[in-house]
Amino acid sequence: MIAIYARQSVEKEDSISIESQIEMCEYEARGEEYVVYKDKGFSGKDTNRPEFQKMMKDIKSGKKGITKVIVYKLDRISRSILDFSTMMDTFSKLKVEFSSATERFDTSTPMGRAMLNICITFAQLERETTQQRVRDNYIARSQKGFYMGGPVPMGFKRVDVTIDGIKTAMYEQIPEEVEVVKKIYEMYSSVNNSCYDIAEAVRNMPASSVRKRVVTRARVQDFIKNPIYVKADMNIYNFYKSKGTTIINPPEDFIGTNGCYLYRGDKDTSKQTDLSNAVLVIAPHEGFIDSDLWIACRERALAQQQIKRNPKAKNTWLAGLIKCGNCGYAIVKKTYEAKNVSYFLCSRKMNDKLCSGAGTIHSDEFENAIYEKMKEKLSAYKEIEQKVDLQSDHRIEELKLRIAEIDEEILEIVKGVKDASATVMKYINQNVEELETEKKRIEADIQRLSNNNSSTQEKVICDFEKFNELSFERKREIANAIIKRIYVTKDKLEIIWNI
Repeated sequence: MIAIYARQSVEKEDSISIESQIEMCEYEARGEEYVVYKDKGFSGKDTNRPEFQKMMKDIKSGKKGITKVIVYKLDRISRSILDFSTMMDTFSKLKVEFSSATERFDTSTPMGRAMLNICITFAQLERETTQQRVRDNYIARSQKGFYMGGPVPMGFKRVDVTIDGIKTAMYEQIPEEVEVVKKIYEMYSSVNNSCYDIAEAVRNMPASSVRKRVVTRARVQDFIKNPIYVKADMNIYNFYKSKGTTIINPPEDFIGTNGCYLYRGDKDTSKQTDLSNAVLVIAPHEGFIDSDLWIACRERALAQQQIKRNPKAKNTWLAGLIKCGNCGYAIVKKTYEAKNVSYFLCSRKMNDKLCSGAGTIHSDEFENAIYEKMKEKLSAYKEIEQKVDLQSDHRIEELKLRIAEIDEEILEIVKGVKDASATVMKYINQNVEELETEKKRIEADIQRLSNNNSSTQEKVICDFEKFNELSFERKREIANAIIKRIYVTKDKLEIIWNI
C-alpha cells in the first residue's frame, strides 16, 4: 500500500493545489493501490497537522500495510530539518520507502540521504526567509501608521481608507462608546476610585458591553494604557521620550489631534513598566482624550505597576493549580484574620462579581483532601512523567542548542555544492553524514533525559512520604510535579494529573 501525502498552507494563484499534487503522486504510484492524506490550511514549519499525524499513526500501527510514501515535493511534507530527520528515521526503522514526484533521491545511499537533507535545509531556509520578509513588511507598514489588524477598541469602528495610494483602514469614533471611555478616564484620574469602582460605574452604561465583553477591572487598565485615545501633542511626545520609547514621527507631527499606535519593540524585557520596549506611531484617526488627563491616568497606572511585586506564592502550596470550574479563573486563598479562618475563593467573583463562584471551600480541609488524592495516585503509579530535575532540563536545552548549531554547520557546508567537484562532493557528503550521526545521538540523549529517570521518581516519592515535614517550596514542587490542574465547583472536584 502506498500513502500519498499533500499539503497546501494557503491558496495562491501561483501555488499548486492539493488536487494537482495528488494527481502527480498518482502517476508516480504507477497503478498501485494507495491511500490519500491531505492537510489544507496547515504550514510545513512543524508536524502539528491532523492528516500527517494520522498517516504516521497508520504507518507505525501497520494496519494499512503502508510500505511507501509519495509527496509532490519535499517541502510539502516538512520544512524543518529536525522533523524531517525524525520522520526519515521512523521510515528507515519500519522499512518504508520515501519518494518525491518531482525530485529523485536514492535514500539507500549516503549521498542520496545527504542530498535529501540538503534540500530540506534549503526548504527550511526559504521558510525562515519568508517569515523575515513578513516581519519586515509588518514593521514598515506599522511605522507609516497603517492599520495592522486586531480587535477594534471600544470607542471606534473600522472604516476602509486609502493612504498614500495604499488600501488600508482607520478608526472612526462611535459617540456612545466614546462617552464610556471618557467616563473611565475621568474616574481613574481620581485616586479615590479603584478599577473595581470604575468597572461597576460604567458597566450599566448603554454602550459599555457593545463588544459583548463586560468591562472588568483588567479591561479598565487596558483602556488607560492605550494611547489610541489620546490627542497626541508635545506633552505626549515628551512623556514617551522620557520613557525611552522609540518615536517614529518627528515632534512637529504631534499637533494635538490624532491618536497613537503603540507597538511592542524587539528588546527582550518582561517588565510591564518598561516603555523603552515600545514603538510609538501617530495614527490617522482623531483622539478624544486630552493629553493632560491621559498622562495623569497613565502615570497612576505606572506607579501602581511599580509598587506591585511579582508575587511569590506563600499562602498555599496549591497556588496556581486551582481553577474555578465555572469561569476558569484562578482560585485564590483569602484569610480573614478577625475570624482566623481561610477560604479558597474564585478570583473573578471576588474582583468583579461576574461568576457565581465555587462555593465555600475551607482552605485547610481542601489542602488535606488534595493531599489524600495525591497519596492515592502515587500508590497506584510508580512512574512520574513531570520533570522535576532542573539539571536534566538545563542539559536538554544545551543539547537542543547543539542541534541548532549542527543545522547551521550543514547549511554552511552545502553553500559550496553548486560548483563542487566529485572530490569535494565526497568531502561534503562525509561531513554531512558525520553531523547527522552526531545529531541523531543528541536526539537520543534528549529522549533519554526527557524520560523520567528512576532517581528523580524515587526522590519525589520519598519526599512525599514525609510531605508534612517538607519546606513550603518543596511542597509546591511536588504538587506541580504530580498535578497539572484542579477544577472545583460547588458540586464537583476534578484533578488533571501529570502522572
